[in-house]
Amino acid sequence: LLSTPTFLRTYIKRCTPEDFASLDIAVVGAEKMPLELADKFEEKFGVRPVEGYGATELAPLVSVNVPPSRAKSPGEGLCEGSVGRPLPEVEIKIVDPETYEPLPQGTDGMMLITGPNLMKGYLHDPDRTAEAVQDGWYVTGDIARLDADGFIHITGRQSRFSKIGGEMVPHVTIEEAIQQFVARPDDEQVLAVVTAVPDEKKGERLIVVNVAMDKSPEEVCQHLSGLGFPNLWIPSADSFLQVDELPLLGSGKLDLKRLQQVALEAFGG
Repeated sequence: LLSTPTFLRTYIKRCTPEDFASLDIAVVGAEKMPLELADKFEEKFGVRPVEGYGATELAPLVSVNVPPSRAKSPGEGLCEGSVGRPLPEVEIKIVDPETYEPLPQGTDGMMLITGPNLMKGYLHDPDRTAEAVQDGWYVTGDIARLDADGFIHITGRQSRFSKIGGEMVPHVTIEEAIQQFVARPDDEQVLAVVTAVPDEKKGERLIVVNVAMDKSPEEVCQHLSGLGFPNLWIPSADSFLQVDELPLLGSGKLDLKRLQQVALEAFGG
């Protein structure tokens, strides 16, 4: 089974163990999988899902954790929270997002990838190809780090950072903190997403697009402050926008472009 966390939640709610009686391997990608979700899927269907990473431009698999049913010993080739180790002959490089200079191991930076799985280019689009493939390396747009054991940890998306007052502010880190604060026990639904709109003074303004929550925007802001988040990382209480539902793509991923459009329509920019 190749899936996304969003679809795993649907399977848990709507499917029976008998529906997955022949399931042996479940690999999840496209977005970060919470460990609690992996626990629930394994509890119901008896298979532990693992995370992997890929892109269409890379044909498409780049890395994967070894599924438990394929490991020679318990935990071999597995680091939960990571997207696994690169496949044979696939090379990973972590660089500074602005200078493209290589960064030390364990440092967050832009992930570049090369290998025999790298595409030749986009059909009839040399300009886009030149932007995506530089000196033989595919520019993923993902922020990641390599640990001492060679596992890849995705920590964000370059497009999912805002530059506010000259500082790079990670949307995902803020989202995770909000989700942990407002979610009820056993609630796997994504309740809030961070995006941004242009701001004349600071460059960008953080916007939280959320469905109905038990906590007020003021309570969320106080919680983020209590966690020690810098002021630039804390959206203002009047920067929360409640919607009936968060838009999704056909893949089950959040439609981030539509979310930003919604924010722009509400707050301008």
